[in-house]
Amino acid sequence: MKKRLSVFFSLLLVLSMFLAACSKEKAGETGTKTEGGKKETDVPQEMRVNVNSEPFSLNPGLASDATSGGVLNQTFEGLTRIDKSGKPQPAMAETITPSEDLKTYTFKLRDAQWTNGDPVTAQDFVYAWKWALDPKNESQYAYQLYYIKGAQAANDPEVGGSLDEVGVKAIDDKTLEVTLENPTPYFLELTAFYTYFPVNHKVAEKNPKWYTEAGADYVSNGPFKMTEWSHQDKIVIEKNDTYWDKDTVKLTKVEMYMINDPNTELSMFDNGELDWAGSPFGTLPTDAIGQLKDSGDLTIKPIAGTYWYKFQTEKPPLNNKNIRKALSYAINRKAIVENITQGGQIPAMAAVPPSMIKENEKGYFQDNDVEKAKEFLKKGMEELGYKDVKDIPAISLSYNTSEAHQKIAQAIQDMWKKELGVEVTLDNAEWAVYIDKLHKGDYMVGRMGWLGDFNDPINFLELFREKDGGNNNTFWENAEFKKLLQDSAAESDAAKRLDMLKKAEEIFIDEMPVAPIYFYTNVWVSKENLKDVVVSGLGDVQLKWAHFE
Repeated sequence: MKKRLSVFFSLLLVLSMFLAACSKEKAGETGTKTEGGKKETDVPQEMRVNVNSEPFSLNPGLASDATSGGVLNQTFEGLTRIDKSGKPQPAMAETITPSEDLKTYTFKLRDAQWTNGDPVTAQDFVYAWKWALDPKNESQYAYQLYYIKGAQAANDPEVGGSLDEVGVKAIDDKTLEVTLENPTPYFLELTAFYTYFPVNHKVAEKNPKWYTEAGADYVSNGPFKMTEWSHQDKIVIEKNDTYWDKDTVKLTKVEMYMINDPNTELSMFDNGELDWAGSPFGTLPTDAIGQLKDSGDLTIKPIAGTYWYKFQTEKPPLNNKNIRKALSYAINRKAIVENITQGGQIPAMAAVPPSMIKENEKGYFQDNDVEKAKEFLKKGMEELGYKDVKDIPAISLSYNTSEAHQKIAQAIQDMWKKELGVEVTLDNAEWAVYIDKLHKGDYMVGRMGWLGDFNDPINFLELFREKDGGNNNTFWENAEFKKLLQDSAAESDAAKRLDMLKKAEEIFIDEMPVAPIYFYTNVWVSKENLKDVVVSGLGDVQLKWAHFE
């Protein structure tokens, strides 16, 4: 009898251990084994990246650059979030109900919290959007909200519209109603963009500078929270335990260094001090790209973005379109992408990437068309009264600190001197100083790029709709171009709308307020066991699903 009981209890013990192990695996307490024999939970879930420079602003209503967006996409969340497949999914909104005419959206918010424990409410969205639209706050990205009824009028001091008439309303704490000017097929993509993020209105009203330092007042609602911000040095974000979907988040900490030297960045990666080197976080040294490509370590991903040179069109001689066209036509883009960037970039003879307008693989003009460039230069000189090319004032070409930007600027400086005889001086500044100069118009030719915020050509063209528009530091405006954009917003036929946008781009390229250089790719190297870092076709990055195996 005792022997039978002993066997029985032994079997019972084995069974209980088996069940316990199973229950732990289901609860996520035990991970699968890696090649080195370690369990996934034994691998530190801490990621280290380099973001090159200090973010311009970590207030969603003021951010206007990829560096700031790269932090905000981890620490905040909008009504929707773009998923791994590139589609918008409910995020802060639990349910989304559009009206039959697609002009009114009702968002029911889920039970979500800010990092200080406050509930995320519809009033937080109303506050954030109206704050960005208030002209006195000088939000560069306010125009992203113009799809909302009354938003553009409220943002334009000359029109004098009222913020009270903007079509966003908190029905109650958990219900947000948004009314649009026109049906907008990509509106749920827009609500995933950082200008549409909420802001804790209680904190912001109490401390208007809440967003300038890490601390108790820097509250956010995304997968991560900011715990350290050593300006010009490092940002640290950690898993947000108040996030509604916290069980999906595997990384416990992400350290974001601000080292503006691609050689140092790659060296740190090689030494195991970084888990990722290159875009979209940082930058790889151009001299190393060929070797990394040959070794098979390099990842190259085309993205919807354009690298271009902006012209300050109010400064002579750049106030003349033929001078601008001469400078643009004289650039050898093929030489730049083959000899400098080397990351599979495509020479750009159009503003909108080919992923949005297929014909733009070829573009509107011929690359490195020196003969045409000389014709435009001669015509422009006649119009401005210059008798000799030496009469043209020296052109200042500005760029922010970066090895690649410097090499491209030096190459174009040589091209303009060799092909056109135009004198060019180079002007370099750190990012925060540089972007401020561009916003103020304190430049002549300035390096800049644009990565799509959503997958539609309007996103690249609407930058230049208004002379005083948030990101239009060319100060160029064209009535026919503007009307085509306005009419396209009300056009329900997709083919006719696309034709309008193509005509608008044709005007834009003929006027040449920017010289497109190439269409972007993201290039990077990363640790083999780092998985599910989601880099979208628009070039932004999300760490919500990232983990180390």
